[in-house]
Amino acid sequence: MKLKKKKYIILIGILLGYFFINSIRIYNYSFEYYESKSDAAIVLGAGTKNGKLSPVFRERINHSILLYKKRVVDKIIFTGGFGEGQKQSDSRVAKNYALGNGISEKDILIEEKSRYTVENLKQSKQIMDSLGLTNALIVSDPMHMKRAMNLAKYYEIHCRPSPTKTTMYKSAKVKIRQLLYETFYFSLREPISIF
Repeated sequence: MKLKKKKYIILIGILLGYFFINSIRIYNYSFEYYESKSDAAIVLGAGTKNGKLSPVFRERINHSILLYKKRVVDKIIFTGGFGEGQKQSDSRVAKNYALGNGISEKDILIEEKSRYTVENLKQSKQIMDSLGLTNALIVSDPMHMKRAMNLAKYYEIHCRPSPTKTTMYKSAKVKIRQLLYETFYFSLREPISIF
């Protein structure tokens, strides 16, 4: 009985250690930032309600607008489908916001099928391939970038992270909650590897 209990304690210790190491990796990666010339910015969705952008999504879009106006990217891909009861997709609302902020319609691309990060990137890859776009900057919040970049690599998107510097996740409490959330989902997908 004692041996069995010891094995459980060791297993729990390994899992907690793995979780802790991943949280450090995610936190450290949140400071990775690029503005390298790219074909497109892929803006990961963050929700809308009754045709209005969530504050988090708005800041991601604002960052892509900044990249476009600085001529860092040639196109912007907005991601996000229809939430429950929505008449407009998240990406359509994002497009309207960008148009209102001086972005040329010919340079805005949207996908309206996705609801999760993995789907955002899968749909974006299809858009890129269909238009011959070869590289991108991934735009999201800093703590989200490690998981997002791993998923982008899975879909063979040649990309770099460009997290928004105006993230709405500002207080320590909110940042910790987001870090725990990202660590949990990152740890589920990532094979155990320590580096």
